[in-house]
Amino acid sequence: MAGNSQRRNRRTSNKKGATVGSGGQRRRGLEGKGPTPPASMRKGHKKNRVANAQARNAAARRPAPRRGGPKGVNELVVGRNSVVEALREGVPANTLYVQQFLDNDERVREALQLATEKGLNLMEAPRPELDRMTNGLNHQGLVLSVPPYDYAHPEDLTAAALGDGEDPLIVALDGITDPRNLGAVVRSVSAFGGHGVVVPERRAAGMTASAWKTSAGTAARTPVARATNMTRMLEAYQKEGLVVVGLAADGDVELHELEALEGPVVIVVGSEGKGLSRLVGETCDFRVRIPMPGGAESLNAGVAAGVVLYEAARRRA
Repeated sequence: MAGNSQRRNRRTSNKKGATVGSGGQRRRGLEGKGPTPPASMRKGHKKNRVANAQARNAAARRPAPRRGGPKGVNELVVGRNSVVEALREGVPANTLYVQQFLDNDERVREALQLATEKGLNLMEAPRPELDRMTNGLNHQGLVLSVPPYDYAHPEDLTAAALGDGEDPLIVALDGITDPRNLGAVVRSVSAFGGHGVVVPERRAAGMTASAWKTSAGTAARTPVARATNMTRMLEAYQKEGLVVVGLAADGDVELHELEALEGPVVIVVGSEGKGLSRLVGETCDFRVRIPMPGGAESLNAGVAAGVVLYEAARRRA
């Protein structure tokens, strides 16, 4: 009877016994996983993002003064005056197409000289081929091929600033469609010590040859990033500790009253006609107005950004 009772107890016991083939698993589970890696190697850590951004910037600087980003189609600059101006301003072209048997005037000679000095490819092509390339535009025998701009990632701008021990100073453009305005903003950001410009991926000006020319060469050292969704990008910046400041004619705070410019900040500039979009305006921590005693209703994006960037630079000096 005693033996039967013991067998029943064993059958009804909830205690789990050893599993066949599990030898050594418990011992390995108790072993340590080694020393904790440094912060710069832990994925998701701020120092890791800084290290990655610095590595990307260093790699981008080695081959050319442009940053990594998405691929696209080449842009064509056509016409003798336009080609010469683009080459003078350092637009990062790769090939100059010259029509066969072209009359060699002063502009053609300068274009050839600048292209040779910059190490561009020189390609001779018949007029029908240039007509086809330019869809029948009046190219006057000169066509300059400009590769697509390599955009940075919005996180790269803050990471690079933090890596240099500086508070990020960034300008975001909401609804700016004129590339000349974008180029002017890039020039102001460079002049006043900013860390970059962010533009929307859709329905906005991009870094075309026109923007490069307006930036007067500063686009080679001031990164421009693209955001898939501007509102989410601003919210991500807020989580990183940046204050989002939107420029608005009906803003609640005047520019000289805004102490936030002394710290990490992203300045949002809307279009001259419509201003900030609704969602972007609601995301801003402050809506700021620029006093204009002269009575002007608004400033264009390049001028407005320059005024605010000057005030930020003055406060940080």
